[in-house]
Amino acid sequence: MLRRTRIILATLMLLAITLLFLDFSGTLYPWLGWLAKIQFFPAVLALNVFVIIALVLLTLILGRIYCSIICPLGILQDLLARLRPQNKKMGRYSYSRERKWLRYPVLAVFIIALVAGVGSFVALLDPYSSYGLITTNLFRPVYEAGNNLLAGIAEKHDSYAFYHVDLWMFSLPMFITAITILIVLTILAWFGGRTYCNTICPVGTILSFLSRFSFLRINFDEEKCRNCSACTKNCKASCIDYKNHTVDYSRCVVCGNCIEVCKFGALKYDTPHLHKAHETHETYNPDTSRRSFLIGTALATASAALAQQKTKMDGGLAEIEDKVAPERKSSLTPPGSLSARHFQQHCTGCQLCVAQCPNQVLRPSTGLLTLMQPTMSYDQGFCRPECNHCAEVCPTGAISPITTEEKTGIQIGHAVWVKRNCVVITDDADCGNCARHCPAGAIQMVLLDPDNPTGKKIPAVNESKCIGCGACEYLCPARPFSAIYVEGHEVHQEI
Repeated sequence: MLRRTRIILATLMLLAITLLFLDFSGTLYPWLGWLAKIQFFPAVLALNVFVIIALVLLTLILGRIYCSIICPLGILQDLLARLRPQNKKMGRYSYSRERKWLRYPVLAVFIIALVAGVGSFVALLDPYSSYGLITTNLFRPVYEAGNNLLAGIAEKHDSYAFYHVDLWMFSLPMFITAITILIVLTILAWFGGRTYCNTICPVGTILSFLSRFSFLRINFDEEKCRNCSACTKNCKASCIDYKNHTVDYSRCVVCGNCIEVCKFGALKYDTPHLHKAHETHETYNPDTSRRSFLIGTALATASAALAQQKTKMDGGLAEIEDKVAPERKSSLTPPGSLSARHFQQHCTGCQLCVAQCPNQVLRPSTGLLTLMQPTMSYDQGFCRPECNHCAEVCPTGAISPITTEEKTGIQIGHAVWVKRNCVVITDDADCGNCARHCPAGAIQMVLLDPDNPTGKKIPAVNESKCIGCGACEYLCPARPFSAIYVEGHEVHQEI
């Protein structure tokens, strides 16, 4: 029952978190958004004390069950490990000692990088962020392609149950990074099951300090054990030493595999004092159904406590040349992120805001210190003043919750006009597109030649009113380089 309960809950959790990243309509977040906020490091960075306490208590009571039921990368490792064919004689795994020489230095470097604001290292090692990168860059395009296929079929039957979405790659370097992480995970899971979880993952290492003192643990009944080694051969964490009848609780993720395969009932998931009663030959007949109920109730209670369309059309006109993103001296960070420094220190690069952005403005950064952290680009759309979706979905506090009214008064950058690219100069044409669509009224059209009142007009930017939304940059007809672009501000200002 322990193993079955774990599989059911892990399947539901993985499916829900995956759908949260795949959803491009924004309809699932109100129902599933809490799943991102109960992940360990996002809760730590957001200083969500309630969630942190709940996860600590969960580990102290049930052991490292977080890693096998809540963490999406941990569940993915289990799926990848199942791909390896099982040798009935040799088994899948074998016991190995804890690799302290690797676990603790990795955790130390991770903490130093976190304090120093080296976001790239944090994003690559945080399991939730790594899963978000894999899902957003590898699984989401397949999901969207399937949606477009269904939309095409539905359209032929005069149905609008589905609608087409644009398929495009957020970033080639991030696509390669996602593939690399998935390959590494597959290799480690194939040969060692939870090798990544128990030697590299900083969340696993931190929780291992608590799981050593968990109330419920996997325990041996040495009188019943026949040293058949079945438990060791099926332990994905390689933490069971059947010869000495010991379990390394710092690595055990309470998957239940060992109990399932033990034919002699020598392994139990119970409390240490009950296990001691076995050793003193006291009669004890455990009620496994009650234990399973306890586990299910605890997890359900913890989860319940923690839970608190855009359609692009070109009108069938001539094909429009894609824009090339300008070289900005300072990158653009979303409204609510306060400053580039604050954003860099708090963002884990989980990609949730990238996946949920309805305007296709956010995409992963490829910078050395900000790898995977979202940056803003206006070649696919602009940051609409009435949208605050990224602030709503951010689980770490890197983007502070703001209202749409507050967003209209936050200046994340300012527009800069580039004379050599403007169609008024290059094509001798009337335009004014930037001024016409500026939601802040920060752009005015002025005469190119003040002495000619009937001459062409060019844009003039009032930097004190500009909020940096990028409407001017996105809607500028100049190709491939816009005649007006937004330069980011290191520190956001209120206007």
